[in-house]
Amino acid sequence: MAISAVSAVLALLIGLQVAAWISGFDGPLASLARDYIGTPKSMSVPWAGFVLALVGVSARRRVIAAAAAIGIDAVWAALRLLDGQPFAVGNGPTIVLTALVVIAAVRWHGRERTDALRAAALGVLLVLATKVGDVWLHVTSAVHPAVLDEFLLLADHALGDPSWVMGRVLDVLGPEVYAVLHWVYIELPVAAIVVAVWQLRRVVPTGIWPSHYLVRTFLVLGLIGPLFYVLFPVVGPMFAYGADGQGFQVGDFWPTALPPLEHSPAALPFDEVTPRNCMPSMHTAWALALFLHTRRDIDGSRAPAWLRWGGAFWLVATIAATLGFGYHYGVDLVAGAILCLTVESALRDPERGWGAFRVRLVAFGTVTFAGLLLSYRYLAVPMADYPITAGAIVLGLLAAVSIAFHTTWFATAPEPAKDRSGLTTKSATAI
Repeated sequence: MAISAVSAVLALLIGLQVAAWISGFDGPLASLARDYIGTPKSMSVPWAGFVLALVGVSARRRVIAAAAAIGIDAVWAALRLLDGQPFAVGNGPTIVLTALVVIAAVRWHGRERTDALRAAALGVLLVLATKVGDVWLHVTSAVHPAVLDEFLLLADHALGDPSWVMGRVLDVLGPEVYAVLHWVYIELPVAAIVVAVWQLRRVVPTGIWPSHYLVRTFLVLGLIGPLFYVLFPVVGPMFAYGADGQGFQVGDFWPTALPPLEHSPAALPFDEVTPRNCMPSMHTAWALALFLHTRRDIDGSRAPAWLRWGGAFWLVATIAATLGFGYHYGVDLVAGAILCLTVESALRDPERGWGAFRVRLVAFGTVTFAGLLLSYRYLAVPMADYPITAGAIVLGLLAAVSIAFHTTWFATAPEPAKDRSGLTTKSATAI
């Protein structure tokens, strides 16, 4: 199975790289090569994947690996600065993570080898997922020359046009708040690694992996969510209705003025560069997943206060950023939240099996998600004409899915019992 999985990943990466060369943009292998010997595209993702991989090795080896990664990064950063290039880090963790995989596969044995390779695989998947995601964003703009923003503008009117509201609020709050929200928005993988490391902190001393943890939800969301980018191509308010539209925008409206509501919406021709990555809002889906996983520890007990408050802050700040920066419409966030709750319901507490409770919840979330997307596309005009009714329905559906999720996984947890990870499943407190 391991050989098949590695072969499938390599085939995917090679195929995407060939497609990227043909289309004239960087592919995943070219981007990965820069992580080794060039300037990494992201300074945080290589370190996030590396830190995640360290949960599978002993404390002594963590110190050695971290020291090696820091040393290599320092040398590469110094060479870049001497050459007049901008400061960047990320080569060190990429190189040491690769060495860790090779050493564990060749020299270690038994549980030591298994834990190390399993943790390293999670770290590698995190890094590779970002590389594949970058290519997918190019695909969304290549296969859809027109976008459906006019439909979402109408549908969003039912929610009170929250992107325009938050855009004005951020203008009033000033650059300091903007800077904090921007950092939160782009460093979501860092927050996810903090939570994941907390959940997996007992792997080495106990040899027991939890049955479910945040990384699983993140990866499944990343696999499913972006598929809808090509089904429902949207660029967002700041591009379709703002100055960043590069001449393709309807007008320069966002966030100072609401554009006239078009009662005959149509697909809007747009450039071949801007990703069509709004519907659903994956940042909202991932931030909500992070929030849910900071409510409890993996044994069902209440999570520490710092983790709970951190998860809440990251969710609120991410929502404020996605709307206030003009990256998303409000209806995108609703769709992203329901997608997250549906995926998390399919993965959560696998020891409870696929009983009627799980089937009902996943089916409810799936039907609601599909119904909302169809409504945004084909009922956008009625939603704008009857905003109070439509808004109440949209928010009511979100509330219904949320209540069903809370009732199933938090309010009515199963009786204390030993799950397959050997940890006690406790009666949990509500969110």
